[in-house]
Amino acid sequence: MSVRVGEKAPEFTLDAVVKGDFKSVSLKDYRGKWLVLFFYPLDFTFV
Repeated sequence: MSVRVGEKAPEFTLDAVVKGDFKSVSLKDYRGKWLVLFFYPLDFTFV
């Protein structure tokens, strides 16, 4: 699946660290709000 600039992101859920605790977050949790997504390929790896 690929997403292009200007297209809506597909719905997804992931685990995240929120205020020091692990939490499951979904894109729908931020509906109606500004959101910037950053993706770091190979983050936390020794490549």
